[in-house]
Amino acid sequence: MTDTSPAQNPVPAPDGPGHEDPDTAAESPAANDSASGTPAAPAEPSFDDIDLPAPLRRAVDELGFTVPSPIQAQAIPPLLEGKDVIGVAQTGTGKTAAFGLPLLAAVDPELRQVQALVLAPTRELAMQVADAISSFATSIGGLDVLAVYGGSPYGPQERALARGAQVVVGTPGRVMDHMRRTNLRLDTIRMAVLDEADEMLRMGFAEDVEEILSHSPASRQVALFSATMPSAIQRVAQDHMKDPVRVSVSRQASTVKSVHQTYAVVPFKHRTGALARVLATSEAEAAIVFVRTRAAAEEIGTALLSRGLIAASISGDVPQKEREKIVERLRDGSLQVLVATDVAARGLDVERIGLVVNFDVPREPEAYVHRVGRTGRAGRSGEALTFIGPHERRALKNIERVTKQTLEEAVIPSPRDVSKHRLAALLTQVPDRIERGRLELYRELISEFVSEHEIDPLELAAVLGAMTVGDDGPGTPTEDEEFTGATLTGDDRGRSERAPRGGGQTEHGYTSYRVGVGHTHGARPPGIVGAITGEGGLHGKDVGKIQIFPSFSLVQIRGSLGEEQKARIGKAKVGGRSLRISEDQGPRGGQGGGRRDGERPGRRGNDRPRRDDGGRFDAKRKGPRRP
Repeated sequence: MTDTSPAQNPVPAPDGPGHEDPDTAAESPAANDSASGTPAAPAEPSFDDIDLPAPLRRAVDELGFTVPSPIQAQAIPPLLEGKDVIGVAQTGTGKTAAFGLPLLAAVDPELRQVQALVLAPTRELAMQVADAISSFATSIGGLDVLAVYGGSPYGPQERALARGAQVVVGTPGRVMDHMRRTNLRLDTIRMAVLDEADEMLRMGFAEDVEEILSHSPASRQVALFSATMPSAIQRVAQDHMKDPVRVSVSRQASTVKSVHQTYAVVPFKHRTGALARVLATSEAEAAIVFVRTRAAAEEIGTALLSRGLIAASISGDVPQKEREKIVERLRDGSLQVLVATDVAARGLDVERIGLVVNFDVPREPEAYVHRVGRTGRAGRSGEALTFIGPHERRALKNIERVTKQTLEEAVIPSPRDVSKHRLAALLTQVPDRIERGRLELYRELISEFVSEHEIDPLELAAVLGAMTVGDDGPGTPTEDEEFTGATLTGDDRGRSERAPRGGGQTEHGYTSYRVGVGHTHGARPPGIVGAITGEGGLHGKDVGKIQIFPSFSLVQIRGSLGEEQKARIGKAKVGGRSLRISEDQGPRGGQGGGRRDGERPGRRGNDRPRRDDGGRFDAKRKGPRRP
């Protein structure tokens, strides 16, 4: 992946002050036309028109912001006056500054007690909001902003609360934990903010939010920001707010304006291969792939790794430290692709992201806007591609209605396109390599080979190019790799939205092996791939499909393993248990494919593998797993 070119039309940076929406901000003509007598258009709003305290105004100036976004211009004045505010605004509109600046104006840095509380639905958003508020508070001495969230040790958070942090930004669950431990008292707060309130309620935090607000003083000020206003949000406003001022910006997120949005009709069984080829030919510097479930994130991330892409996955249950490392890798360029659930990607702001792929259609159009808003940031252009099934045209129309844009149908790159893209990228490096020199050895070897085999030098160059990009010739691609969006057969239409059942035939060119670790041992695809490639001297692309059963797993490996390789791999451990690898003999000694009495795909009972159909099932649970 390479750098995306900057967009021609700037768009607001995520939730920071002073970034105007190019589609809603007023123009600023100079003065009246004296000849025609035409009055000048209204002047552009400015932070000069907002009565911010001097320290906050200095902070805004130092950050280089002069023009408030529409939500900032509407929300900051009433909040500074002490009024409750309901703001209907989505991520990317500048809402963090819209409540963050008034919040800081209400805080007395001399008092070492919690005076402001911001509730956010996810850890990522809590950290992002805390960082933004801290940047606004640089000119206010003695003011501490603390982020509290699950998946992080209690100790540092407890000590920061004991020292008297004045602003707390946290997820409802961890805020409730600190309240129960009596680390956090809310009887001194002057302002409470609910950020992305609709998402908090959707994630099941309604009771926690009610409980938290009930422990705050009746005199406190409340600001509520939400992308939508369902009845549950309206009830919260009615119960906990006093004559709130209602402000809003366009429902359509401005972050979508600079994004080229496309879709492709791809049957479910072909999507991983199609995705890999889209990523392999993309010019984007980095990409996010959105999926619905945790299990899908893990499986797709592993599949991309096996195809040679630098990928990682995150979901709601990944430990916080690991999540932070993954996001940092995405920022510093050491990670190309992040596969994520909606919850895990909340609040994620990385400028390098030039491509968003929706592996499946989001359940709600608003979720689509949030997903697509991860790209096209900070003045850059972005690309968004959504995979849809043959019967999901209505969902596509709903997205187009909400975004007021028509999505263009895309063609999935073919294996030929991938090879062409890879070789073209290599050829751009040829002049520089010639300039560096030391090519005599290669000229001699090639000259000898051409002379000895009487081969056309151009033919030899073509063969070397094919070998370099991993093109093994006709007959090697699988059916999955060949799909580019051709007309669907009747069979495809019937199966496109169902996951392929486990236990299928071994792919052409691969051998199926059984390893002695499964779900009950904590085995996961990345661990198995790492152990096999590390001990067997293989590359990730040599490992194909992986099926994990309760007590063992089946792994398809390109070609076949030698006895020495099997011996080394067999000693490797995953979850503290040796792999003990052996060639799969199939059920009762039949052909490979993984069916076992009591442990076969599709069989009802405790020994079935998880199903990847957008609602994975765990062997120990009856219902679908939450992402």
